[in-house]
Amino acid sequence: MNEETFNLSIRKFLKKVGIGSQREIEQAVDKAIEEGRLKGTETLPARMTLEVGDLNLRIDFEGNVELE
Repeated sequence: MNEETFNLSIRKFLKKVGIGSQREIEQAVDKAIEEGRLKGTETLPARMTLEVGDLNLRIDFEGNVELE
């Protein structure tokens, strides 16, 4: 295994997940505010699940998305 290639690959994947996730959350919040389902002052519970099938790895990460 090439450690440098492995680490760069993980970083690239996590960057893709981070950017894509942020964009999806922002769009969903904007839409919910426009539709009146959110006021824009809430704290939203969030969970992210990471799965790597060939490793039988499944981990949940939990936190909050604060709007104000």
